[in-house]
Amino acid sequence: MRASKGILIQEECRTISRRTILKASAAMFAAGVLPPASAVFAQKILDRTQDQILGPFYPIMSEPDRSGDLTRVPGGSGLAKGQPIIVRGTVRNPDGKPVSGAEVEIWQANAAGRYAHPDDTNPAPLDPNFQGFGAATTGPDGFYQFKTIKPLHYPAGSIGIRPAHIHFDVRGRRDELVTQMYFEGDPYNEKDSFLQSVLNPNALIVKLLSPTAEEPEFMIAVFDIVFRG
Repeated sequence: MRASKGILIQEECRTISRRTILKASAAMFAAGVLPPASAVFAQKILDRTQDQILGPFYPIMSEPDRSGDLTRVPGGSGLAKGQPIIVRGTVRNPDGKPVSGAEVEIWQANAAGRYAHPDDTNPAPLDPNFQGFGAATTGPDGFYQFKTIKPLHYPAGSIGIRPAHIHFDVRGRRDELVTQMYFEGDPYNEKDSFLQSVLNPNALIVKLLSPTAEEPEFMIAVFDIVFRG
């Protein structure tokens, strides 16, 4: 009987202890000391943007344009040929926080599929009004933006036809990401060995959105980037 009574007393103490802890936790939630459970479970780690090759046509012989508008060449009088687009997005770390001060470089072929690079043997014409190489630094909100044109697919020797894409090199204090952005609906996406080599090819493919009323000639491409910063 004494043993049974002792067990009952222990169980009652445990019950009181649990009630005390629950009451204390409720008080702390109400006071804002602890975050709500929904906020704890909502914290999702973002996947790092998938890497791609640098490619043979990185423009090492020129400085990137920092105006944010690659549809015009400094000192030129014309506009680049092709469909004007705005490429924009936010650079974040895996915790979802904006990365300030990240250096974002882009380079690409022109609307005929030709790079302004001496090693590009594609017979397609160069566009004197399109340099195809730009850079921007993200602000406190991690935002970047470029005005450019939609590139064309192009022949790449034994590799076959490469789909239209824009190269990115994103550098922070601790991390560097080299990747490529592709376009929805390109007939060569599914055959491209570089795009199909990643775990989730669709994460590198963007859909062109309708222009804004302020700039009706520019389609919009949103390409958010995640790296350690």
